[in-house]
Amino acid sequence: MGKRIVIFFTGGTISMVYDPAVGAAVPALSGREILARVPGLEALADLEVVDFGRFPGPHMTPARMLDLSARVRAALDRPEVDGAVVTHGTDTLEETAYLLDLTADGAKPVVFVGAMRNSSEPGWDGPSNLLSAVRVAASEAARGLGVLVVMNETILAAAEATKVHTEAFDAFRSPDFGPLGVVDKGAVLVTRAPLRRARLRSQVAAHPVWLLKMSAGFDPALLQAGLDAGVRGLVIEGLGRGNVPPDCVDGIARAIAAQIPVVMVSRCLRGRVYESYGYPGGGKQLRDMGVIFADFLNGPKARIKLSLVLGVTRDLAQVRARFEPAGP
Repeated sequence: MGKRIVIFFTGGTISMVYDPAVGAAVPALSGREILARVPGLEALADLEVVDFGRFPGPHMTPARMLDLSARVRAALDRPEVDGAVVTHGTDTLEETAYLLDLTADGAKPVVFVGAMRNSSEPGWDGPSNLLSAVRVAASEAARGLGVLVVMNETILAAAEATKVHTEAFDAFRSPDFGPLGVVDKGAVLVTRAPLRRARLRSQVAAHPVWLLKMSAGFDPALLQAGLDAGVRGLVIEGLGRGNVPPDCVDGIARAIAAQIPVVMVSRCLRGRVYESYGYPGGGKQLRDMGVIFADFLNGPKARIKLSLVLGVTRDLAQVRARFEPAGP
């Protein structure tokens, strides 16, 4: 018998079928029904199916993500299990995958996979993506790489993967660093490993944590609305290197004075945030005020991470230490 892989089916487009009564695709297929449509899959490994749910990507929540993380970790703790595959809706796949990357331990591979077209459409990519995901989860080359995303025969680190297109087969990419490897004619070829990975022993996601995207003339009343709503933390998708319109500075200062962590990322697709600019609202002023700079993380991932960090500590110095790498 080959490797034992547990597949967690959570829903998403890979499980969807066109419903004429609705006039659109809806989650319908069970895990076994999906496997039956993927010839040759069960020859790759000894598969164990877990029907976690039939959730479209937008229906996933941090609570469901934490539940999924606990169940995946419990499966991997069993000595006879060699790895796990998680099918997921692509809209929020990167967030759930990152949460598991932060909370999962051990070297056994965990691979997230989805589909860009549903099973009623010509060119349904679910079967080929699932084949690749199982190959990677069963590969010795994937051990110790952390949680992975495998789409379109491309292997990505969960901490780096993001959805860059609404429907293209190659919708998932690592804009800054590129893939870890590829699946080529059934071979799993890994060419690099992620050198910096974060771990959080947190089983609680603090709520609410808001994500605000800056734009020209951003209304600072939204920052005050967050304070009035009792936010536990704020993630700001800043402009460029990590800047905001000057009218937003006072609201950010009020949040920090109230011991609410404010984490800065960039709304740009590539690059990290840095304190490059000294004008009002520039990154230097914000960091001197106490804003936490989140390196290369994007907004959705930073929100997941801040929620988990706040489940462990509310000390601003400790929160900062979990986000800002050593060095310039």
